[in-house]
Amino acid sequence: MRLAGAHAAVRRIWTVELRPQTGGLTLVCPSCTAHTSAIKASSARSAALAHLACHARADALPAYLRSCQCRTQGCVWHPRHRGCAGPVLLALTRDRCGRSWRLADTCSACASATSSTAVVPDTLLGPSRPHPATCPPPAAHGTLRHGLKERVRVREMLTYLGTALPRFTSPAARLLALQCALRADTRGHVRLRTGLLRGMRLRGHRELWQELAQAGWLELPDLRSAPLRLRLLDATVLDQVPGRRARCRAAHWALHPTPLALPAATAALRLTALVLAAHTSGQAENSADMDILTRLCGHSAQQTAELLDRLVAMRVLAAWHHSQHTDEVFWQPSPHRTRVPPSERRQRSTVL
Repeated sequence: MRLAGAHAAVRRIWTVELRPQTGGLTLVCPSCTAHTSAIKASSARSAALAHLACHARADALPAYLRSCQCRTQGCVWHPRHRGCAGPVLLALTRDRCGRSWRLADTCSACASATSSTAVVPDTLLGPSRPHPATCPPPAAHGTLRHGLKERVRVREMLTYLGTALPRFTSPAARLLALQCALRADTRGHVRLRTGLLRGMRLRGHRELWQELAQAGWLELPDLRSAPLRLRLLDATVLDQVPGRRARCRAAHWALHPTPLALPAATAALRLTALVLAAHTSGQAENSADMDILTRLCGHSAQQTAELLDRLVAMRVLAAWHHSQHTDEVFWQPSPHRTRVPPSERRQRSTVL
């Protein structure tokens, strides 16, 4: 008698399509035969991502049962590469200029090789929990530490925003979106203090809020209010885990990303330094794919290279180089930036 395998392969691929109709767009999902009523184009992206997130939550599986769906499809989603490798992740892919979206279990190698794809971290798919609209204060007695967990959460959110936002969203708008996403409560409400926006050098820049509003990511806030109150339209970021205290710590870290903080630089340089810091592991030399850096920063490869040169000239980086063979970027933080002085840490704890 032949015994069947212990576990059958589970298909974890969900797709939605936004089809034009009179009065707007309709969302079509083959997995559940869902057809929504007409939705506005400005909120279509958020509706599509929220629907996919619901499927992922409802069909959750333990890690040992998940497999690379790209491989089971014959790896037709991307050009040939060195083969499947790495952990199985949830990969979000945008096709046909945002009219079609796919969420699927994919190994890290296939996800990196697929264009218009970003990894959706598990922290975006947790159960909803009620939280107050404002960030809780930092923990007392010096227990707030800007370390590995904060870096990971910022990297995950930057990765998600790399697909959720339009390709060439400005660096300043991306920095604002990151803070809003990490500070939002379960209703999508965010409250930003005047000191925070002033410290980011983004206070009063109405064009940035208009940019995010036109992308359908948030409602245009009243800039005359203090503190600034707004509501996100991207439903995918509403049910994040862990709790708000941990996410607010990550938001604080993103303002001063050790060891590459640049408080007085342009938004393009600050975002580039933040992306590098989020991918810095503390080793002598760090690396990331050029495609990842350009997608998270909203730049072309040439612009990214120019910004990296400027970071070297400013002595933020000791050196960097681009491997044409593997398309990886390698960089080394300047030695004098590997440690944060106590006085700077005290300033960070009081700036907000």
